[in-house]
Amino acid sequence: MNQLKITARDAETGPVLEIAGALAYPHATELTDLLPTVSLRPGGRLVLDLARMEFCDSSGISALIAARNLAHAAGADVALAAVPAHTQRVLHVVGLDQIFPLYPDSDAATRP
Repeated sequence: MNQLKITARDAETGPVLEIAGALAYPHATELTDLLPTVSLRPGGRLVLDLARMEFCDSSGISALIAARNLAHAAGADVALAAVPAHTQRVLHVVGLDQIFPLYPDSDAATRP
């Protein structure tokens, strides 16, 4: 399993965080530590691009929820893009597919 790598970029709708590797204990805190440094604006959208995410455990799910909470506190939206099938199943089982908008890719998620 690869270590976690997070790459940030800007889109018209707001920041995009590309997550690669394992969003899992003990590295999921890298995402939660990065979140307060991300510039969010009211009405914007934080996109978490999971296309290259290989694994996500409960720590990773908690980090995704932290991202949602931070975005909402800033008056912004959050979206998950290119969610791997194994993570989609987990999101569905725990009901998080009902609170996270899911997009097929980051291009779709960053359309205004």
